[in-house]
Amino acid sequence: MGSYLNIGSGEFQECVSSEIYVDKSMIIQMCNACIGTMQKYICVSRPRRFGKSMVLKMLAAYYGKSEDSSYLFRGLKITDTESYREHLNKYDVIVLNMQEFLSRSGSIDEMLSKIQRFLMIELKREYPGILFLDDNDLIQVMKDIYVSEGRRFIILIDEWDCLFREYQQDSGSQKRYLDFLRVWLKDQAYVAMAYMTGILPIKKYGTHSALNMFREYSMTNPGELAEFFGFTADEVEELCKKYDMDYEETRNWYDGYCFNIQGEEQISVYNPKSVVEAMLNRSFQNYWNKTETYEALKTYIEMNYDGLKEDILRMLAGAGTKIETGTFSNDMTTFTSKHDVLTLLVHLGYLRYDLNTGMVSIPNKEVSQEYINAITGIGWKEVVESVENSRGLLQALWKKDSEKVAEGIEKVHREVSILQYNDENALSYTVSLAFYSAREYYTIVRELPTGEGFADICFIPRKRYIDKPAVVIELKYNKSAGGAIAQIKNKKYVETLDEYKGDLLLVGINYDKATKKHQCIIEEWRK
Repeated sequence: MGSYLNIGSGEFQECVSSEIYVDKSMIIQMCNACIGTMQKYICVSRPRRFGKSMVLKMLAAYYGKSEDSSYLFRGLKITDTESYREHLNKYDVIVLNMQEFLSRSGSIDEMLSKIQRFLMIELKREYPGILFLDDNDLIQVMKDIYVSEGRRFIILIDEWDCLFREYQQDSGSQKRYLDFLRVWLKDQAYVAMAYMTGILPIKKYGTHSALNMFREYSMTNPGELAEFFGFTADEVEELCKKYDMDYEETRNWYDGYCFNIQGEEQISVYNPKSVVEAMLNRSFQNYWNKTETYEALKTYIEMNYDGLKEDILRMLAGAGTKIETGTFSNDMTTFTSKHDVLTLLVHLGYLRYDLNTGMVSIPNKEVSQEYINAITGIGWKEVVESVENSRGLLQALWKKDSEKVAEGIEKVHREVSILQYNDENALSYTVSLAFYSAREYYTIVRELPTGEGFADICFIPRKRYIDKPAVVIELKYNKSAGGAIAQIKNKKYVETLDEYKGDLLLVGINYDKATKKHQCIIEEWRK
């Protein structure tokens, strides 16, 4: 058993022995189908704490020949598949954490030298009887092992992209690193499968798009591996039952990453780290790690690249914005438009991406709080104040103080100057931002299908806040608040909210173009 070659199953044993372990073993079946084929190169990119390393440890335990690891897979789904026994503990497995090597090296050259030197020592120790053509050449050593013994390698690389995150401006080092991976892995008979994980997709460098043999499974196109990183809705629901935690509240805090699987409906994925912490602590909080990605969020928002601020504000208000992902260079420095910045935020986990529509939005309450934290210190004072004042505005709504609600919305529109509008849809951004704190108590639904149409905005109380009134909001531009109330009643918008009758508020809001004022009418619904 070595440090990098055939490391054993100890790390995976820690995973399955943890209080919370969610079975992701069926990814092994997909990997087994790729071994020894043109699809044997796999690259998975996900944000931090999405279970990438745990899956990699599982693959190392499953494939590694150093010990019988079958006892760790008892009861897991993979044991019921035909390929399970065929590949169990059959391979030499190389496991590299590139972040570890980079942290221990002063340069890319030193890093690559260490990787090759350490691997060659362990390979020669594992195969002492082979006469190597060049025992100082890693590739030749692995070629000789394959020719002499017929042994092929499973190569598992964690944090593959760390160099691109820490050496952001050093294109020379980046190219040397990509070249090393290309020469070591591409078209080599000794490779049974190469599997890499990181935060960023593979860097594109023109002719140095040298790792084009990898099939990529990213946040923008997760493919058939979508369900294996992060927790699915069914998995979270089971955890909530086990730990007696409110599923609806868990979903509000940590859900929101939507992945489109070809030929299937969209699946919802939760941040696994946050869900685990919430279950173990019996508490819904912000568990988002203040890592390099958090600092990146502040940096990129502050840039206000090509109108980025307006898009961020709209997303904070609960809306989405369309992006083009094709120009993203898969790094943290090369931006040609705001679309590249927003695509980066998708890969960092700060935005959800809908492959079908090309729309991005803020996924959940936890991440939304990170945006508020990030903009607090970068000169967006008016936005922060609007968010802080939203709690008082919500209280005014509950008290049916229509004048105060109108004044509060007016203040947001006036001070957050970017939120200008000329129709009901644009007005909804202002209203949603003004009532930002409502997300603490409500599921907020835009364009809710109702009796004879669509209500503009509905506040639906979550189960733990059932004492709060439901709210139906109709918006008008240059018409009348009274007309908005009449529309709610005439088109029977309240029918969808039957269970809240008697504790339901009807809100009509109008913006008068001539006076540049908002009007508001609040009525308590009576059947």
